Amino acid sequence: MTPQALIELAKEAMHHAYAPYSGFQVGAALLCADGSVYQGCNIENAAYSPTNCAERTAFFRAVYDGHREFTALAVCGGKDGIITGFCPPCGVCRQVMREFCREDFSVYIAGPEGQYQTRTLAQLLPDSFTL
Repeated sequence: MTPQALIELAKEAMHHAYAPYSGFQVGAALLCADGSVYQGCNIENAAYSPTNCAERTAFFRAVYDGHREFTALAVCGGKDGIITGFCPPCGVCRQVMREFCREDFSVYIAGPEGQYQTRTLAQLLPDSFTL
């Protein structure tokens, strides 16, 4: 699957977000090693700490279905469903990725006007693979 196709699925997932407090919707699309894709969205809570990110929603759905090998993730976010800038995964999501993914796992971070950046998990979470 191309990065652009995965990003389109992340954009679609963004519209499922439950974000009544911030209005900031995030979507993710996780590519499994077998070619299947799991989408996720952010789900807010008034207490904020129980909020779940789009990336983790996608991972948890995939893991529930028995997947343990992943090759790429696309993520995008913005106010009111419009991508307003680059939205990289938070530290907690990076740690979840580290649990399941190799250092060459690709993360496509979508930006406005069709732009995107590509990072490996090793770039997003340096030194976690060197111990």
